[in-house]
Amino acid sequence: MSDVELDGPVLDDHLHLDPDRGRGIEAVKDFARSGGTHLLVVNKPSWHLGVEAETGEDFRAVFERTIEVVEAARGVLDGRAWPVLGVHPTLISRLVDERGFTAEAARDLMQDGLAVAAEYAADGPAIALKSGRPHYDVDEDVWAASNAVMRRAFELGAETGVAVQLHTEGGEDFEEVTEWAEEAGLPRRQVVKHYAAGRIQGPTPSVMSEKDRLEVAAESGEPFLMETDFVDDPDRPGAVMGPKTVPRRTKWLLREGYEDAVQTAHVETPSAVYGIDTRATLE
Repeated sequence: MSDVELDGPVLDDHLHLDPDRGRGIEAVKDFARSGGTHLLVVNKPSWHLGVEAETGEDFRAVFERTIEVVEAARGVLDGRAWPVLGVHPTLISRLVDERGFTAEAARDLMQDGLAVAAEYAADGPAIALKSGRPHYDVDEDVWAASNAVMRRAFELGAETGVAVQLHTEGGEDFEEVTEWAEEAGLPRRQVVKHYAAGRIQGPTPSVMSEKDRLEVAAESGEPFLMETDFVDDPDRPGAVMGPKTVPRRTKWLLREGYEDAVQTAHVETPSAVYGIDTRATLE
């Protein structure tokens, strides 16, 4: 079958760009040449950018570098790019296991970093916060501290009016987490489960762009987003998915007859979750 044309917005909801060590803007060019138009760029883990934070303010350098690469990406795209800023939840293990922090001290530092991220959400340009909890087994005190960090992210999201993207363990039932967000005043649609399967209970799924996961999401008729989690790490060149994947999988969805799902992923859900108009921001 001949290839289909992409004539509307195509959004990758979660990828990373490393302008210093990785492909940076060259990866954005690959995305754009493949038909991609809009990006949500999540800051890399702070220690990947050489920041071993001692205070919340130390995260600011990570956020500023991410904003710089987002601004550069806008010059390449027909649409827009926005930053998603926060503290990677696996930092807690680095702090506790390698740097001698107690779980409570690590919690406080990570919450302080999220408060700095929230400044960029309150005033722009950040469109969402990033938080979550480890995706692997941890001690009870680390688990409790991680949940406290995530709940603080929900409070900050509610205060600033932005969504929260979550990095968590796998699975499909995150109803309790969504209830925590609602208790903090954050609508459940603005809780986004990064690296999601095709269907989950609670948050809005940001679906890894594998055909089987996307098919489940498309058949469900529920809101969803598409992502690659491109890591832009020269030491892990084949890790996760490349920047061309979301445009290519969007074409596949169209060939399979899922036009409504494409509108859901690239127009309707971004509007509902982030308040962005991907059509109006498309040149």
